[in-house]
Amino acid sequence: MNFRFEHIEYLIPLVLVPVMIVLYYLVLKWKTTTLKKIGNEKLIRELILNYSRRNFLIKFVIICVAFALTSFAAANFQRPGGGEKIRRQGLDVMIALDVSKSMLATDIQPNRLEKAKLLVNRLIDKLENDQIGLVIFAGRAYLQMPLTSDHAAARIYVGSASPEAVPTQGTVIGDALEMCNTAFSKKDKKYKVVILISDGEDHDARAIELSKQLAENGVLVNTVGVGSATGSTLIDPTTKEMKRDDKGNPVISKLNQQELQQIAQTAKGQYLLLTDTDEVSDRIVAQIDAMEQKSITDQNEANYRSYFQWFVAAALLLLMADILVAERNQVDRKNRKLAKA
Repeated sequence: MNFRFEHIEYLIPLVLVPVMIVLYYLVLKWKTTTLKKIGNEKLIRELILNYSRRNFLIKFVIICVAFALTSFAAANFQRPGGGEKIRRQGLDVMIALDVSKSMLATDIQPNRLEKAKLLVNRLIDKLENDQIGLVIFAGRAYLQMPLTSDHAAARIYVGSASPEAVPTQGTVIGDALEMCNTAFSKKDKKYKVVILISDGEDHDARAIELSKQLAENGVLVNTVGVGSATGSTLIDPTTKEMKRDDKGNPVISKLNQQELQQIAQTAKGQYLLLTDTDEVSDRIVAQIDAMEQKSITDQNEANYRSYFQWFVAAALLLLMADILVAERNQVDRKNRKLAKA
């Protein structure tokens, strides 16, 4: 059975327990040294007559255990409560998002990449019954997130997508399509969709060939063009200066619609120009909803039983016990007089 802590970051304070043990040792050493400095043996016996080193240790152990139990309670110890299988009809949808620096062009506001990410989030909201995966690409393609029904996680990955995530620059659409194809189940001969979102700036000869392979593998490829035919200059995010070519002329980044249209046509999909995000997302979702769906079964593991209350109760009981344990023993007057003699 798989146990877990819901908030594992709250276990970090447990590193203080060894520190507390060291401090306890130092306090004992300090007490011993201080008593030796007094020198008068009779006076020392009188001073520590009702002192219990055992009780002092017990109180320390209680505090340490209560502290650890409080950390466990905050982290919320859980175990699966049986889970629940959820069945629905949907498709496998891989989204290939271009994060090259040309996507920072501002011919559409606020820039191409932010507009594309807004579209992806709209799609995630509307494709609630489908499994979604994410590939980001520039000079290389990376599987950022495999196919999953966890759409909340998908939004996190989309939010972190940026040119810094792919250090090699370029627009390798072919590699992105190949990565998407690899992410699909080989058992299914249909129920698979790729949504390629790019400005298509660099011509990729492999892209058309791979779009044919995807079509043969039962994958429908839709392409979304981000940008404009007139294009825009590029600002280097590091230097904040306009990007220039070897001759010193400003670099103009333009949308390459022709290649994106050809990819979609080859893979029996549709090409859409990203203007209005709601309109584009609605057209893609309408096409997906009209396709034959497959049965998707998820094991809902969100049904966990929490046991933090037991840790809280144990910690409170220990703290109450700590109050009852006295550091000094009660010594009657007779014993005190004998000690003085």
